[in-house]
Amino acid sequence: MVIADPFWPRADTWLASAAEAPDLVVAGVPTSSASLTPSEAWRAPAAFRAALARLATFDGETGVDLGRLAVADLGDWEVAGLDMHQAAAVVERRARRLAGGPVGAFVGGDNSITRPLVVGLAQGDLSGVGVLTLDAQHDVRTLDAGPTNGTPIRGLIEDGLPDGRVVQVGIHSFANSAPYRAYCAEHRIEVVTMETVDEVGAGWVVASALRDLAERCEWIFVDVDVDVLDMAFAPGCPGARPGGMTPRQLAAACRAAGAHPKVRAADFVEVDPARDPSGSTVLNLATAFLAFASGVASREVTDA
Repeated sequence: MVIADPFWPRADTWLASAAEAPDLVVAGVPTSSASLTPSEAWRAPAAFRAALARLATFDGETGVDLGRLAVADLGDWEVAGLDMHQAAAVVERRARRLAGGPVGAFVGGDNSITRPLVVGLAQGDLSGVGVLTLDAQHDVRTLDAGPTNGTPIRGLIEDGLPDGRVVQVGIHSFANSAPYRAYCAEHRIEVVTMETVDEVGAGWVVASALRDLAERCEWIFVDVDVDVLDMAFAPGCPGARPGGMTPRQLAAACRAAGAHPKVRAADFVEVDPARDPSGSTVLNLATAFLAFASGVASREVTDA
């Protein structure tokens, strides 16, 4: 039973508030047809919204209350059941309609949605775009098998994203390969490993990376692959491995991402509720999203 307490505003109620002039828009992208590992990540948007009932709007770390951030839930895009090519076309088309609008948060679904989201929001012109990923993997596999969830960064580079425009935070040991690391070096992808995150702090790493990236681009997209978490915290992420982030580190990273004024959108991907019997992974997904929203809300506080 969920108790309605007027002095404990719930995050699900906030998301359902349907602001007419939102500062943040949210959309579900329920597709997992491009997943290399069989996945029911298409279930995640619904599970995410349900999990928000267990979370409040007040960020106790910063004092930000999301009640002051105007939000609109756009519902789920019609991609469930489509193949990877059809789904990508729908995602790009829907993203184009949001170009130049409020900050966007997109809940997948698998990581294949990142590429069409960026292309759509950029209206096909990637010359001014920067990308920051929170991910265990590089996601630069070849496109021989199509635009799978292991290919979005390579796909964006092949679409015209300039070299030196990608920063990857949270890269794990034994989750990638030497040839793909060489590809990253060839295209000047900055790689920040978990060792560095542990040494200097996730929030600091992301804030510093965004500050540097912002000097080279007009706007930034943040890809939050929840498998950047240690697998102990993310049983619902097929790609999670030992040695990843803690939930606190991921929240700090997402908060820093949301706070940067050049960050135009973020996605939250790779959670399979069918693998998550306790609901802990979905709850971590929801918390990461709320931390990002808290960062967005802090922009107004900073500018006030």
